Amino acid sequence: MQRAGTTDPLSVTGTDFITQPVRDYERAAKFYGETLGLEFSKRWGSMPAGEFETGSLTIALVEPEPFGMRPGPSASAIALHVEDVEAARADLERKGVEFKGATIDSGVCLQAIFEDPDGNMLILHNRYASDLTRSERVAAS
Repeated sequence: MQRAGTTDPLSVTGTDFITQPVRDYERAAKFYGETLGLEFSKRWGSMPAGEFETGSLTIALVEPEPFGMRPGPSASAIALHVEDVEAARADLERKGVEFKGATIDSGVCLQAIFEDPDGNMLILHNRYASDLTRSERVAAS
């Protein structure tokens, strides 16, 4: 980790956005905006891509081919923080979203896994355990 005040040219200070590959930008934008209720922030000009805000991370929906990217669903999941996983899950189920099994209680968090219309994995997530450091969690177990 780079210390404050240094001039290292590769001093990463955060994550600006992630790309989420989609087959049909308009359909995906409707899902992320209307179904998930994420705030739309910008379209990438006339390209089939645009950004949605989560509060801590921008999700850029992108039709990959015009950008020279490989098509297909992402191999990673995006965990979306919600205050009440079960209430958020029930809301999405009323909107027709299907979940991948029961809500998971890991002992530190709740997770409900589902997919967007393009097969990208999303997780409703809430960490209910205290914010112990990794070493504190290991010592407590």
